[in-house]
Amino acid sequence: MKLTPGMTILAVAAAVCGVAGLLFLFGSVRVLRRHRYGACTVHGLFSLVFFLTAAAIVLLGVNLLTYDRLTREQTVARVHLAQAGPEQYNATITYPSGDIRGYVLSGDEWQLDARVLKWRALGTLLGFDTAYRLERISGRYRDLEQERTARHTVDLLHTPDRIDVWTVLRAWQDYIPWFDALYGSAIYLPMADGADYEVSISPTGLLARPLNAAARAAVGAWH
Repeated sequence: MKLTPGMTILAVAAAVCGVAGLLFLFGSVRVLRRHRYGACTVHGLFSLVFFLTAAAIVLLGVNLLTYDRLTREQTVARVHLAQAGPEQYNATITYPSGDIRGYVLSGDEWQLDARVLKWRALGTLLGFDTAYRLERISGRYRDLEQERTARHTVDLLHTPDRIDVWTVLRAWQDYIPWFDALYGSAIYLPMADGADYEVSISPTGLLARPLNAAARAAVGAWH
């Protein structure tokens, strides 16, 4: 994700908190030299609060960078499937950046999950765009009994988070006036040997379209 006005605001807020923390830290040293221990404690506490706030803003901003901007429907991945055995497929995901990753899926269908963050008018004015992140790819079974009992495969599509903006926003969504909604979106389609699919995302969620005859035949026979 490129540095947006919203990210710039977060960077400025972190810098302001950091500077305020330094000022209170220097103030605590100054009053300590005058043996004003109570004032030193107060200055030290304020310094700690501002430093912690700056660190939290930085961590949230770094996590937000793992999400991509979403301003219109756009392609997010292409999925190629090659059968490796009974109800087992090698799935290759190609991203618009050219990055290619491979996964092994068990089942009859593949599923892709994503997270979407949306902002109110105030958030948009501040420069925060709707953002998304692909979360995981998994295999699933058409038969309900198999879905309950058979082997499942699932892989994370990003590095695990140390701090997750999604979790923070969910916990504080009632107190963030510029935050609108966050939701999960998922699509699933049949797996077939040689099938190619294009996955795109819009402000309403994920979409997937067959790209070749193998994929179209699998979707046509899907029930």
